[in-house]
Amino acid sequence: MGKKVVIIGGVAGGASVAARTRRLDEAAEIIMFEKGPNVSFSNCCLPNHLSGMIEKSEDLVLMTPDVFKKQYNITARVNQEVVGINPEQKTVQVKDLQAGKEYEESYDALFMAPGANPIVPKISGYDKAHVFSVKNVVDIDKINKFMQNGVKDVVVVGGGFIGVEVAENLKLSAAGFNVTLVEKADQIMCTLDYDMVQILHKELIDNGVQLILEDAIATINDDSVVLESGQTLPAQAVVMAIGVTPDTRLAQQAGLEIGETGAILVNHHYQTSVPNIYAVGDAVEVYHQLTHKKTRLALAGPAQKQARAAADHLYGIPTRNNGVIGSSCIKIFEMNVASTGLTEAMAKRCGIPHDMVYLIPGDIVGIMPDATPFFLKLVFEVPTGKIIGAQAISRGNATKRIDVVAAMISMGATLEDL
Repeated sequence: MGKKVVIIGGVAGGASVAARTRRLDEAAEIIMFEKGPNVSFSNCCLPNHLSGMIEKSEDLVLMTPDVFKKQYNITARVNQEVVGINPEQKTVQVKDLQAGKEYEESYDALFMAPGANPIVPKISGYDKAHVFSVKNVVDIDKINKFMQNGVKDVVVVGGGFIGVEVAENLKLSAAGFNVTLVEKADQIMCTLDYDMVQILHKELIDNGVQLILEDAIATINDDSVVLESGQTLPAQAVVMAIGVTPDTRLAQQAGLEIGETGAILVNHHYQTSVPNIYAVGDAVEVYHQLTHKKTRLALAGPAQKQARAAADHLYGIPTRNNGVIGSSCIKIFEMNVASTGLTEAMAKRCGIPHDMVYLIPGDIVGIMPDATPFFLKLVFEVPTGKIIGAQAISRGNATKRIDVVAAMISMGATLEDL
């Protein structure tokens, strides 16, 4: 008889654990718990529903519980929240959110993939009905439906991935919203250096997004917000996208050790401090290959890789884990953006001796009619020449070049190798 594997969380990390476990063990009993109504949905594409690029919210759901069961014999239980873990008894306490009843489920191995929760500062008015955050399909559906009730002015708070994509998609929607993006720092997108991100600031402004930097929301009123600077902005809807914090509530209750970053502490096999319990995804801290320090990385790609490695370890399959380097990509209106490794600002903060070089070639041969400038910044260690980071922005294909650089960084390559 195969192992009984219980998984907490059914999105990138949890669903990937389930899939990999089934590939490794046809006899395993796999049960995946998700407190929301959907498993295996596309976090990255949630904002695209606001513009109509993804017309139906159900299209954001990649797999349903029925498909998991029929195709892979994986039991996915939605609207069921794990409210407690008993490591000694190897059981979890589950609350059926629809029936209101609790029951116990045993496990041989437990995988935690609870994800992260949006940060919503408790400023005046934060709990009003027109204030939203974005975590799942239910959230984005609520925003989309609310926007159809005569909303004209929207304030988006936070200039990270979610904030920028929400602002972009609201502006692209047929409703023609007046969109203001407020960011407390002096730039959006901390995955890029200040010099590079100016291209994106211009792209947002050129496409009608009002961009306010070095300011923050102090008060939310019924039809406006007041910034710390004293400026008042009209707003019938507010979307909070300041960032996320790892969901460690269950882990702490179960006695799992929390790391220096505030996320769940795991080793290089993604084992927690408690036997038979693994953790992956946005809730765990990971080792950064370039800084040699622990960090948090809330991205779907690394979560899926971690899930595969953790499942492999359960079945005795050796997996090499060199840590993360943090590659990402995004499209902002017509600009394709990609980055990997450290920015120059990160290298400076970490005390890494470095230099950088700009390259501005065409994305393809310049005589071609659709050629467009390609802005590339390489950051490298001094005096070794080891590549430690790259950023690319272009109306052409930026991701392709960064993919190459990311592979070379992971292999410790130098400028000469490139």
